[in-house]
Amino acid sequence: MDQLELADRFDSQRTRLRSIAYRITGSLSEADDAVQETWLRLTRAEAREIDNLQGWLTTVVARICLNIVRDRHAHPQEPLDAFVPEPLVSTDPREDPEHEALLADAVGIALQVVIDALSPPERLAFVLHDMFAVPFDEIATLLDRSPQATRQLASRARRQVRSAAPSPEPDLTRQRAVVDAYFAAAREGNLDALVAVLDPDVILRAHSRSGIVELHGADRVARGALAARQYAPFVHPALINGTAGVVAFDGDIPFAILAFTIANDRATAIDVFNDRQLVPYLMRSAS
Repeated sequence: MDQLELADRFDSQRTRLRSIAYRITGSLSEADDAVQETWLRLTRAEAREIDNLQGWLTTVVARICLNIVRDRHAHPQEPLDAFVPEPLVSTDPREDPEHEALLADAVGIALQVVIDALSPPERLAFVLHDMFAVPFDEIATLLDRSPQATRQLASRARRQVRSAAPSPEPDLTRQRAVVDAYFAAAREGNLDALVAVLDPDVILRAHSRSGIVELHGADRVARGALAARQYAPFVHPALINGTAGVVAFDGDIPFAILAFTIANDRATAIDVFNDRQLVPYLMRSAS
């Protein structure tokens, strides 16, 4: 197999590898680094001796990502250069087919937050098996555990995900209707209307490079929205990890991203990414 053929076969797997890496790390920049490192390792390997290229690439990129999240857990106090999880933002994904594919394959921010809270082995077992149908035997080799122990890791992670991130509304039109109603109520200063579109147990998470601050309950979240109502007229619809959300602008400069999780026609979670340095970068990387 010559270098050109090897590159073509790798490119046919690139989008899948990027999706795996993003779901494990929660960071698009780290996912891209992991995919690039996978390519470099492939160029140094004896490609002719690889019987199952997709399986080999999946194993390599997963091992790289496992090392990334293990290092992150081992050094939790180190400052981050970006949001983790990092939102995937799109105002028109059709402009970039690869980004469109990644959005279509993405999980909502609320679910990504739960995945990010799992231990590295739980995260790897859950993502690879439940999202990409990798057999437990292969995952067990990566984790240096038995297939049964790996199955238990995935099962434990699955229970945490189901309890913390229930299934959202799949209809994008219904999602958008709730988001629009939220901002209409905020613009009008209508507390009752805001509470009406929020789940009683709604959680608002404010993401920064140093961590996440949470606000719980419909009344508290609604009052927080009223406190920031001056920004409501300056939001533009966007897809955040494939679900309805908005980007807030100060003139032509984006400064905040709000991702909504909708269930039963109410917002169950709102994830706010507000950093005047990082948000413009995320918007550029999405275009």
